[in-house]
Amino acid sequence: SPLVNAAGQPREEKVKLPSSLQGRKPNSIPNKKVEDPVAGKVNTSSLATRRQHLTGFHLIPPRVTFGVLKQGCTYAATVILKNVGVNFSRFRVKQPPPHTGLRVMYTPGPVAAGLQVELEIEIFAMVLGGQDTGGLEEVSHDIEVLTETETLLLPVRANIL
Repeated sequence: SPLVNAAGQPREEKVKLPSSLQGRKPNSIPNKKVEDPVAGKVNTSSLATRRQHLTGFHLIPPRVTFGVLKQGCTYAATVILKNVGVNFSRFRVKQPPPHTGLRVMYTPGPVAAGLQVELEIEIFAMVLGGQDTGGLEEVSHDIEVLTETETLLLPVRANIL
């Protein structure tokens, strides 16, 4: 119960539910989609009572933190883009600007319902500018994943030594 802790005592602070249980996605912007008359609609009894849209993708993990990086080296992380809808869906990734040192590598094409695609996030650790920042520069950028129904934002953070 969210009212008591594991020891059975009343909680002092409110339990924060994950956004997946609250029925909304963090870091996403819904698109104004024109209804596609050709796309097949699923009309089964198991899906008839659902209130949520049966389309979309989830990013696993929802953010990437590289930590402290050595200047001049290349680092990589893998993010999974999973289709949680009932139909196949397409996506594309808006590449970050070159000054961030970030690059996203993926295989384009449709993703079937329930399947996933790996996005390889690469960062080339470089320090821009001549001012002294105490030897540490922060890189912070939101990578945009454009899908048919929404735009997902993948926050990427790193500190370059």
